[in-house]
Amino acid sequence: MTKKIRLHEFQSYLASRLAGTGDRSAAGLLGLQSGSDYWLLDLADSGEIVPLSPLTDVPLTKPWFAGIANIRGNLYSVVDLSAFLGKEATPQNGSSRLLLIGTRHGSNAALLVTRMIGLRNAEALNTEAPDLQAPPWAQQTYSDNEGRRWRKLKVRELLADDAFMDIGA
Repeated sequence: MTKKIRLHEFQSYLASRLAGTGDRSAAGLLGLQSGSDYWLLDLADSGEIVPLSPLTDVPLTKPWFAGIANIRGNLYSVVDLSAFLGKEATPQNGSSRLLLIGTRHGSNAALLVTRMIGLRNAEALNTEAPDLQAPPWAQQTYSDNEGRRWRKLKVRELLADDAFMDIGA
């Protein structure tokens, strides 16, 4: 666990350096793509990013539950974020990644995403009106200068969402 905390601190340090500031709270956001959607996470909540490892299927689970991953001897429940949102399943290929979102919050949960985009500067994004039709963990939206729409993923709220935790078919 100590190594994970140190890795997280190192990621925060790198983000603050790349953002040109020593303030870790203003480090920026991590961008990722899930299906055709673009997502942002606070770097402090992002967790570790790992290449897709083989997933073990779990019978009698919902279609969006991708399986169980063994990451360095720890088991993680893996949710396909795109499929969870009712969209196409994420292809499992070389660009797919697992985002270990739950470790910081005491849960071994991971998201299967299409690809990682990298750090985004919050100041370069335009805040849009909240999407009140979206779940509480995905209502905050932004746009960038390339015309892409980004949703901010609130990890703590996602992990507390009953629908996210109910994997049984």
